[in-house]
Amino acid sequence: MKGEPTLWLPGADHAGIATQVVVEQELAKQGLTKNDIGREKFLKVIWEWANKSRRNINSQHQMLGTSSDWTRDHFTLDEGPSRAVRTAFVRLYNKGLIYRGERIINWCPRCQTALSDLEVDYKSITGHLYYVRYPLTADSSQLAALKFVTVATTRPETLLGDTAVAVNPKDRRYENLVGKDVILPLVNKKIPIIADDAVDLSFGTGVLKITPAHDPTDFEVAERHNLPSVNIMNLDATMNENAGPYVNLERFVCRDKVVADLKDKGLLEKIEPYPHSVGHCNRCQTMIEPKASRQWFIRTRPLAEAAIKAVKEGDITIIPERFTKVYFDWMGNIRDWCISRQLWWGHRIPVWHCQDCSKLTASVDEPLACEHCGSNQIVQDPDVLDTWFSSGLWTHSTLGWPDDTDDIRYFYPTSVMETGYDILFFWVARMIMMGLEDTGEIPFHTVYLHGLLRDENGEKMSKLRGNVINPTEAISEYGVDALRFALIIGSSPGNDINLGQGRLKSSRNFANKLWNA
Repeated sequence: MKGEPTLWLPGADHAGIATQVVVEQELAKQGLTKNDIGREKFLKVIWEWANKSRRNINSQHQMLGTSSDWTRDHFTLDEGPSRAVRTAFVRLYNKGLIYRGERIINWCPRCQTALSDLEVDYKSITGHLYYVRYPLTADSSQLAALKFVTVATTRPETLLGDTAVAVNPKDRRYENLVGKDVILPLVNKKIPIIADDAVDLSFGTGVLKITPAHDPTDFEVAERHNLPSVNIMNLDATMNENAGPYVNLERFVCRDKVVADLKDKGLLEKIEPYPHSVGHCNRCQTMIEPKASRQWFIRTRPLAEAAIKAVKEGDITIIPERFTKVYFDWMGNIRDWCISRQLWWGHRIPVWHCQDCSKLTASVDEPLACEHCGSNQIVQDPDVLDTWFSSGLWTHSTLGWPDDTDDIRYFYPTSVMETGYDILFFWVARMIMMGLEDTGEIPFHTVYLHGLLRDENGEKMSKLRGNVINPTEAISEYGVDALRFALIIGSSPGNDINLGQGRLKSSRNFANKLWNA
């Protein structure tokens, strides 16, 4: 509007988990699952739904009068951005910044995929603390003058996968037990008592059950002590063959059965109410299950260091300023990013597994043979990438990167990135990390964070709650000027606004006065 050449590039990401969940729900109404129709047909159904949704989103933006350059409309699954995704992945892989390893991940039994830490919502619930007696072996009992040790746990069903119990080496109450053995309740298997600093002396009895396959702390303890890992759950959170007589039971049904059996055997000391925070999938709200799984990860520390430096040195400014500290706190404590998802909708991981030599080939283009042994018996990894991987490339993938295009030279880096504060880490931080890594330059100079739209009562808008406002309907009833005015009046960076019928009506009345003046 000032005569300066400006690019406002419209587009959308493919919203991997969210989109797949919605389409699976639509199939369920027909009595079908994605497995019933197969991957190829399922992806065709999703593409139809996604294209319809994109047309609807663009139509709503155009009704609002956004001055985007609609000739440049992009989608993360377009060929250009998709090639950029494969290029970025292979570059990181070749630098040793992408690796495949077994770690404890957040597993959603309903979506049946791994989730990053940012995709988990933590909710406070009142659960229970179960005090379970682990009998000492005969030899250990005689030496320690004890018959059992008591362990407090919120998840008694996971004891079926215990491979040790642990005490803190500074805890004098149990110092004579280290090196002794206990009998794992219900399983009747001998497991050792070990000493590790990870044990909190003040929690429960100060004795910790070690279940490496189902707890992140236990996984690390097991690595330090070379303990085996026993996975007791299927992908849908039913119990597997390692659970013995509890096989095929749903996890919470299994919990009740384990508690009842412990009580019958005199091994349940007591149960106490216990308020604690439990992770839930932020898409379907199913309680997540910590699970040892082989996944793809990015070593984010080297990327984060450059991104922290860019903000610290003033190359990038975050508005409002209070979010700068939030950014530093999160980036300073960043963990490796789990980027693989067990979904069908998204960018397939560009890695091929050789059936002959078992080695991996990472390639931007589909290879004809294994780069190690030359075999043509290669199969592409079935997983897809986290949506935010491709979204993190948005600032340069939409301008033609990895090619050296006129658009890249002219428009990169951009001036202002305007988005909601709720995706500062999901999106903004990752755009900064990936932009610096891929181009050597910051992706933008200023991050302007707006607040969230809430309903008249200050509640977060949600289709499940039924408190959302359809912009098309609002425009039809009150006019586009009323909606635009309602969205901007009284708004300030990083602060939420409440939007309801009352605000829309008063905005319409004000707009009418202007039009009639």
